Amino acid sequence: DGKTLAYLAMARPRYEADRNRIVLKAWPDGEARVLTEAWDYSVSSLGWTKDGTRLLATAPNKGQTSLFAVDAATGKAETLVAQGTVGSFAPAAEGIVFERNTLKSPAEIYLVKPGAGETAITAINAAKIAAVRLGEPEPFSFKGWNNETVYGYIVKPVDFDAAKKYPVAFLIHGGPQGSFGNDFHYRWNPQAYAGAGYAAVMVDFHGSTGYGQAFCDSIRGDWGGKPLEDLKKGLAAALAKYPWMDGTRVGAL
Repeated sequence: DGKTLAYLAMARPRYEADRNRIVLKAWPDGEARVLTEAWDYSVSSLGWTKDGTRLLATAPNKGQTSLFAVDAATGKAETLVAQGTVGSFAPAAEGIVFERNTLKSPAEIYLVKPGAGETAITAINAAKIAAVRLGEPEPFSFKGWNNETVYGYIVKPVDFDAAKKYPVAFLIHGGPQGSFGNDFHYRWNPQAYAGAGYAAVMVDFHGSTGYGQAFCDSIRGDWGGKPLEDLKKGLAAALAKYPWMDGTRVGAL
């Protein structure tokens, strides 16, 4: 209704990986109110629903970038789209139109309706995806630094045969606060390695985004400590869980 400004803000100066909170401000001269202090997600993008009662928000979420609806009065969040990496979105007459990519597909456009699930609107990449061989992705978890749960993904080689042994491409994300998850990465795509006959392993070590702000904050001043411990334990966990991975042939990238 044009009466409230919604925006994203971090609380700590000079810290680029602080949590993005949703803030509401009566326009133009009202007091600012932090809406999502109790919601431990760092919002990436933001928009109003048509009736102004809720905010649409994307945020990293355990290897996904999910789409949420946040109540503008209470800050309570509801998950609208959980899986994959949701990019842009817009309210429509019948629901929410959104763009999503995954480990097995570049971006396509979908519609999600309340109580009715998702419907694909586009299939722009379908023919090209059908013409290539893709590896199957799978999330896994293990006990990392300080015995805390850490998550990761593997992508099986194309034409996978459990009786064979496959070399491993161990993909290590930068940042240091970042994530390798369920997205069609245009620079570090694990399908490129799966297509070449490698098993791809990706670990979201301490400091990664999407696992709560304390997990993200934990490596401040310790970039080479907890992350390295998680990477070593994560690789060992993957090799133990997937006996078809060849631990004598591992390349870190």
